[in-house]
Amino acid sequence: MRAAERWKEFEILDASAGEKLERWGGVVLIRPDPQVIWKTERGPEWDRADARYLRSASGGGSWEKRSLRKEEWTISYGALRFRIQPTGFKHTGLFPEQAVNWDLMAELIRSAGRPVKVLNLFAYTGGATLACAAAGASVCHVDAAKGMVAWARENAALSGLSGAPVRWIVDDCKKFIEREIRRGSRYDAVVMDPPSYGRGPGGEVWKLEDSVFELCGLAARLLSDKPLFFLLNSYTAGLSPSVMEYILSVAIGTEVLRHGAVFSSEIGLPVRKTGLILPCGSTALWRRDG
Repeated sequence: MRAAERWKEFEILDASAGEKLERWGGVVLIRPDPQVIWKTERGPEWDRADARYLRSASGGGSWEKRSLRKEEWTISYGALRFRIQPTGFKHTGLFPEQAVNWDLMAELIRSAGRPVKVLNLFAYTGGATLACAAAGASVCHVDAAKGMVAWARENAALSGLSGAPVRWIVDDCKKFIEREIRRGSRYDAVVMDPPSYGRGPGGEVWKLEDSVFELCGLAARLLSDKPLFFLLNSYTAGLSPSVMEYILSVAIGTEVLRHGAVFSSEIGLPVRKTGLILPCGSTALWRRDG
């Protein structure tokens, strides 16, 4: 497992009985996590949390704001800055475990020795976009949610990257890929971080298991003659890293595959109390050799 261990302003303090205790800068939150099936003793720090997300029996949930008075704040990861805001769906606008992938992609871009053009699909609030842009790449950032793209642009401004070569696109990812294929567009790298489940702008249901293979195959058609990498991430428990590796290997085709190698792994975050790593998702990556 690869763990995002370089955070200074975020950490998981503890995890027990379906919840995790997290520090986001100076704010401590309790959020649910279905993978935390163990029940270990909770210390007094749990009682001092600033807010806790409570699930509703009818679906969704809400925040129990204890001592939390501010609606939003910022945290840093190196030179990157992000606005944090607890939302009605338990999320805060950032997936900290992805920092391990940000670092990997940034290193690949810096080491390429040439201009790199990145396509970031399901780009959310822009963590991967900012990491790639800060490393010197030009990025096409695509997400179907207008509010998320606006949030990503705000994070770019906070990070001093307002002038970076980023195209901000609000669109359905599949439809955008299909148009880019017709236009003859090409990218040196693709980042794909799709949700496990959701609905498209027309109300159509999205399930990762049903769509990811086709989407990878379409996105692979946008790779340049000398691609650098293709990264696929998943939060779906039923898709193991090895399954994702197989999907990516087949989808990108033998011509691309023979110029590099695919590997996969779980990614996670350290838990301070135990020193163990909490699994947070899986990543499959094809990267060019040499």
